[in-house]
Amino acid sequence: MSNFMDTYFGPLNKDSCVYFFILSFIFFILLFFALSLHIFFYFKNFKQLNLSNIMNTIIIIFNIFIVYFVNRLLYTMCNKSLA
Repeated sequence: MSNFMDTYFGPLNKDSCVYFFILSFIFFILLFFALSLHIFFYFKNFKQLNLSNIMNTIIIIFNIFIVYFVNRLLYTMCNKSLA
């Protein structure tokens, strides 16, 4: 019974930290693309800009950055705790 508990509920090894690394990499790429697309959109449609568009862009970019930062922080915490 103890082996079953350790297998399914015990601590994971350091290789499991790669999950957070992959997520932080994906969200960094997504952050880069979102910034690029919004900058391109603003240059192309400069006359149609309004406060709503700008606020939506800020919220989107901020949310993607927060998800990237949280996954990077979790990856660091995972690596340091299992060292």
